[in-house]
Amino acid sequence: MKKWTLLALLLAVLMVLAACGDSEEEAGGGESGEGESYRVGIDTTYPPFEFEEAGEYTGIDIDLINAIAENQGFEIDFNPMDFGGIIPALQADQLDVAIAGMSITDERKEIVDFSDPYFDAGLSLVVAEDNSDITSLDDLEGKTVAVKSGTTGAQFARDNEAEYGYEISQFEDSPSMFQEVSNGNADVLLEDYPVIAYAIAESELALKTVGERLTGDQYGIAVLKGENAELLEKINAGLQELRDSGEYDEILNKYIAE
Repeated sequence: MKKWTLLALLLAVLMVLAACGDSEEEAGGGESGEGESYRVGIDTTYPPFEFEEAGEYTGIDIDLINAIAENQGFEIDFNPMDFGGIIPALQADQLDVAIAGMSITDERKEIVDFSDPYFDAGLSLVVAEDNSDITSLDDLEGKTVAVKSGTTGAQFARDNEAEYGYEISQFEDSPSMFQEVSNGNADVLLEDYPVIAYAIAESELALKTVGERLTGDQYGIAVLKGENAELLEKINAGLQELRDSGEYDEILNKYIAE
């Protein structure tokens, strides 16, 4: 009898444990469907889109992705890094999404899937405030052109180096590049117009833009190609709702004066 009693007790314990396991699995499944958290790559040296102020991340991109996340019901975890490391981090599964003033290009489309465009940008030539010798690409022969690694400005410089006869000097962040031209160590830099316009207005850098915009770039939010299609749908849906509600314009106007 004792053996049968012990066997019955053991079976009862196993049934209770199995029931607990099923309940935990059901709870875990429910949690995975709601309140998802995504790792977001940013470059905090890129005002007015991304920068750090009083220990907090701020800027157009930061406010925009926060608003999209709130609208679509998911969480985000910001991962600041050099711009040139963001796409490799997506490839290495260290990030789920990237928002970093990233221009939509055919080359990048081979690696990432972009959201709908969220900002019209474009490259500008930037020189020291007292420089009157450079007004266009035709004036760059024998000059030094400063660019930021991994950007469309760097790609544009490489693509046109032979035609215009300049030398390229690469930097990992925008402030260093700005300072190089301001100090006279480089003759000109290539930067997205809204970024350099903000930097000039908000700082004491003795710089100015010259000539027409060289490109008509658009910024997009990126995920690894073929991955996170559901997340990309949420981002596009959230972006459209922000446009429809007027919150998108409010975010832009907060950082860029009309």
